[in-house]
Amino acid sequence: MSELIAEKNRILWHFDQQTLVIEPWGENSLRVRATCRPALNDHLWALLPQNGQPQADISRGTETLTLCNGNITATVNIKGQLAFYNQRGELILEEFWRQRSTVGIGATEKSQDKYISALKMDAREFKAIPGGKHQLTVRFESHPEEKIYGMGQYQQNCLDLKGCTLELAQRNSQASVPFMLSSLGYGLLWNNPAIGEATFGKNITRWEAQVTEQMDYWITAGDTPAEIMHQYGRATGTAPRMPDYATGFWQCKLRYRTQQEVLEVAREYKRRKLPISVIVIDFFHWPNQGTWCFDPVDWPDPKAMVAELKSLGIETMVSVWPTVDSRTDNYKEMKSKGYLVNTDRGVSVNLDFLGNCTFFDATHPGARQFVWDKVKKNYFDLGIRTFWLDEAEPEYRAYDFDNYRYYLGPVLEVGNIYPQKFAQGFYDGLQQEGEREIVNLVRCAWAGSQRYGVLAWSGDIHSSFHALRNQIAAGLNMGLAGIPWWTTDIGGFQGGNVNDPAFQELLIRWFQWGVFCPVMRLHGYREPQIQPPEPWRNGIAQCNSGAPNEVWSYGEANYELMKSGLFLREKLRPYISCVMDEAHEKGDPAMRTLFYQYPDQAESWQVEDQYLLGADILVAPVLHAGQRKREVWLPAGENWIALNGERYPGGQKIMADAPLSAIPVFIREGTQVQAELGL
Repeated sequence: MSELIAEKNRILWHFDQQTLVIEPWGENSLRVRATCRPALNDHLWALLPQNGQPQADISRGTETLTLCNGNITATVNIKGQLAFYNQRGELILEEFWRQRSTVGIGATEKSQDKYISALKMDAREFKAIPGGKHQLTVRFESHPEEKIYGMGQYQQNCLDLKGCTLELAQRNSQASVPFMLSSLGYGLLWNNPAIGEATFGKNITRWEAQVTEQMDYWITAGDTPAEIMHQYGRATGTAPRMPDYATGFWQCKLRYRTQQEVLEVAREYKRRKLPISVIVIDFFHWPNQGTWCFDPVDWPDPKAMVAELKSLGIETMVSVWPTVDSRTDNYKEMKSKGYLVNTDRGVSVNLDFLGNCTFFDATHPGARQFVWDKVKKNYFDLGIRTFWLDEAEPEYRAYDFDNYRYYLGPVLEVGNIYPQKFAQGFYDGLQQEGEREIVNLVRCAWAGSQRYGVLAWSGDIHSSFHALRNQIAAGLNMGLAGIPWWTTDIGGFQGGNVNDPAFQELLIRWFQWGVFCPVMRLHGYREPQIQPPEPWRNGIAQCNSGAPNEVWSYGEANYELMKSGLFLREKLRPYISCVMDEAHEKGDPAMRTLFYQYPDQAESWQVEDQYLLGADILVAPVLHAGQRKREVWLPAGENWIALNGERYPGGQKIMADAPLSAIPVFIREGTQVQAELGL
């Protein structure tokens, strides 16, 4: 006989080896955990501690217990079957059970037959594996008309994820952030960093973890997407307040090889009187991987360089990789202290890029402190306050997740949390030094990363219109997964030849879109490549560089187009700062789907190739080569002003001009940004 108990503001169900617990966790929200081990663990993972939990209403039925916390209600029956309802009593999510004697808890008299089946499938399946832990599968009923968003960044053009299967794993250009927002009025965080898979099928919704101790998810209900996101922000944290400089233009390329190159580029921007806020020093400015310092041959006086850039109004950002070359002294010390990622089979080489390298273990508190101490001495003390945490997945030479082990556990069990912990090490270190407005560029994220000042970007994507189209969905879904600071490499990372007219058209369209991204950063590995003057230095291979990638590198006509974009971005900066304040205070995305702002308008759930920057700017990127017009839907209830001053009433589709000089952008009439742009 199973136990169904109301205990200390929560519901507990127990049968055989399995224990299920449902408890309030923030406003209108619940945390649900289950295990087949002797006791639940208390890892918070993505969640913040909740002090003073709301008092839940618990009531007992004939064979059920019901827990109500504001807008959300959970009901569990004597067999352990679970269903969730909103404040209107509408079923929003229920577990998938198929047993001979099962009657689903969300069933009506007419529909209950679907739950009675010879399939013998439980909603919560714990499959024992060697070592005492489990492979976990959790199944929910699927609503065929439901739309699903969020989940992080995947290189595909699907904004609505219904019908998609997503790998829950971190890869270069893929960021698994497992929070989904449903058109049915709920959000669900899969609070488990294990490698796994999520399937949002027409017939079933399924979550899988390859190795875990327990099921753990958080669910919230709300009347609007914004309400759901605000509750998620309170549960997992919001981004810090963004520094003013970060809303400007960031100049970057692969790679500035010397201190002199950086200063010449900065001086040229100032000579041309062009806006620039940040200049980025990319990888292999160091003597070797894992030294975390400037190579004095190419960077003889970095402190003076940083000071000059500061005097020009430019912040310096440096790239920090988690790789440690086996030839360095740091490798020997970190290996002895257990600060490096372990390999269960074979040689402990995680990446063989210009040397045999192992990643430092960002899940180890001691390793995070060790790396920060080096970074503080060799970068922070020079005046550098912003860091580029590259390779943050981390990018294994082979993504054999079953072969690696962290301080917190095997990668199959905890691997997805690595980028969050990498960012935490720098965030904590900067806070210790008195910094409060912290932003670090990180090539990956997991749930909760936003609270550590993470500006995620979409990784080493191809320079193509195909890749550009994917980034719209990627950026919007990252925002709906709780990561509001997001950007791309303008022009894509690899494959763009500076002399190719086809690439130049792509670059211009990407640059025009970048003006209206949360952060505007020009970057890429441009061709033709430039080989290093000395292939080897002190027995260490030297890295090549990409072609010039400054706004004047693509001919006079393209320069004029990008120049106008830079000055438009400058005008937008006060507005973007306000948008970032909303992200900090409430958890709103900076890039917003149309339904986020207009959920009651059916068309807003259909349009996937345009978006809102904040509440007042509607952006319709040009996503195809040669395109000079495109359809734009304007939400009803507003008047919209094009950048050329033309006024359009909302509630209609228009065919907007898209000459090479501009993409279609519309400003909501009567707003401050309209006045700032002089419209």
